[in-house]
Amino acid sequence: MLLASAVVVWEWLNEHGRWRPYSPAVSHHIEAVVRAGPRGGGSVVLGQVDGRLAPYILDLQSMHQFRQDTGTIRPVRRSYYDPSSAPGKGVVWEWENDNGTWTPYDTEVGITLQHAFEKQHPWIDLTSIGFCYIIDFSTMGQINRQTQRKRRVRRRLDMVYPLVTGTLPKSQSWPTSPSVVSTPPAPACTCPQCLLVMSIKAAVSGGSSRGAGVTASQQQLQQPQPPPPRKAVSLSGSTKLPIPASAHKPQDGTATVRSSLKTLASQVSRRQAASTPALTTTGSPASPPSAKGKVTRASLNTLNRTNLQRLAIAQSRVLIASGVPTVPVKNLNGSSPVNPALAGITGILMSAAGLPVCLTRPPKLVLHPPPVSKSEIKSIPGFSSTCRKTTKKQTKKGKTPEEVLKKYLQKVRHPPDEDCTICMERLSAPSGYKGPQPAVKPDLVGKLSTCGHIYHLHCLVAMYNNGNKDGSLQCPTCKTIYGVKTGTQPPGKMEYHLIPHSLPGHLDCKTIRIIYNIPPGIQGPEHPNPGKNFTARGFPRHCYIPDNEKGRKVLKLLLIAWDRRLIFAIGTSSTTGESDTVIWNEIHHKTEFGSNLTGHGYPDPNHLDNVLSELVAQGITEESALPEKD
Repeated sequence: MLLASAVVVWEWLNEHGRWRPYSPAVSHHIEAVVRAGPRGGGSVVLGQVDGRLAPYILDLQSMHQFRQDTGTIRPVRRSYYDPSSAPGKGVVWEWENDNGTWTPYDTEVGITLQHAFEKQHPWIDLTSIGFCYIIDFSTMGQINRQTQRKRRVRRRLDMVYPLVTGTLPKSQSWPTSPSVVSTPPAPACTCPQCLLVMSIKAAVSGGSSRGAGVTASQQQLQQPQPPPPRKAVSLSGSTKLPIPASAHKPQDGTATVRSSLKTLASQVSRRQAASTPALTTTGSPASPPSAKGKVTRASLNTLNRTNLQRLAIAQSRVLIASGVPTVPVKNLNGSSPVNPALAGITGILMSAAGLPVCLTRPPKLVLHPPPVSKSEIKSIPGFSSTCRKTTKKQTKKGKTPEEVLKKYLQKVRHPPDEDCTICMERLSAPSGYKGPQPAVKPDLVGKLSTCGHIYHLHCLVAMYNNGNKDGSLQCPTCKTIYGVKTGTQPPGKMEYHLIPHSLPGHLDCKTIRIIYNIPPGIQGPEHPNPGKNFTARGFPRHCYIPDNEKGRKVLKLLLIAWDRRLIFAIGTSSTTGESDTVIWNEIHHKTEFGSNLTGHGYPDPNHLDNVLSELVAQGITEESALPEKD
């Protein structure tokens, strides 16, 4: 197949069956290894070019991406596109996710968007390519046709994807160039894991003379021949260049893993051949089988399960000490988990010994419950409504800081000989506060009526003026709250109702779903930067608690926290680093429905008790649960 030129986009298959593009920088890195042929080693460490991809290794022989810490394996493919399309121009289209970060569209979607954008269309409907979205170029927004939810989109320039010219390979498997000839063995790898494997093979090579010989071609990963490629035309009118069909069809998971591990063992053997006399040198993976076709190699097939386990446990100590990354492995026959510290070497040994091996796959992130119809959503018994709204803060007038403090303080005529924990000056001396001077004498001292802690009145007034000025006071030492504490939560809406699904760990009851929705706006006088815009990322936010007695108690107190504007605040996000945005305010919520991968899901037997403690810290207790207002 002769082509003048094409851009190469490397892509991986996600759990939803969508091919997701690697970044241009990562694609360039992979192409560099491909061009190096066998000298490149046949595998790509993606973390070398993108630190966020540190756990991932791409195996060019099996065309799979392997995650070392979880054992997840995903197919990859090498796709070719017209140089005049978006990848060829370095144009990347992205949408804003719930965390406020940007996610690139699939390559074909990006090409479609760029084509419509260049044609100066005001909008484009993506329904015809399988997405229920409309992209409005005038507002740079994505609109969900079903829910009408809007997200921001953006178009940015990045590196141009790598360009290839001439004859493209018939297969996406490594090595890609049919003209590559056999090369001398690469320098021996000295990483701890390769040395470990080689030491085990060398130890058993003396006693494995009766092992059956294998051909050089049997040591290579067998690739099925792909059918003739076919053209795929995108809706934008640009032609997507042919892609071998072998990349579209994932191989059987167990067979792929066993083959990959055997390939790894054989690669290590080949790389160590020059420095390990006990082993027989084999041909390069790019070399054709020899005419005689048979060579001998050290075999692990003579090891039984007991010896295999003994070797793995003995050698794993080296792995632990050297910090070699390992992966979870399971024996398919017994389905018993293997200690992760033994997993890497155990997987290699078990595969080499002919035992069935597979890498465990991590559980999937389940943020939301199964679809719920409107008729299935019910109000919660004991709650007269299903929605609460907050408006802008109503400023309390007529009370000066001095008048507020009088309710909570007792004057101390003879201060003790200790420090004021606000200004760190002696209580017997005047206050050390140097800011705007309150209308209180600096040498007056008062004691808080409930907790009994003593401070300069001057310091307490200054602390109150720097706070929310809502008529409440919180002891800086023991955090006892005097009055009713309120927060600075922006205006928004809180919805709550029952859904007919159970949470993990609470299978005996239904689930209370809480939906918070706060729009972006302008900061008020109580916020960090009055008059400045603030963002509200990830709304509406869905949260879940079990519909049991304690769960309903938590909900009642959360409603009080919402009314007092204590659930959210405006500040700097600890996850994205963005400032002037809506953030959680120290009352934890569970946002994962069916999993607990992020720590914000179930099962968590202590969650409701922890929330009750956090509410108490905000001054909300069972005594605060007055009759619900409609």
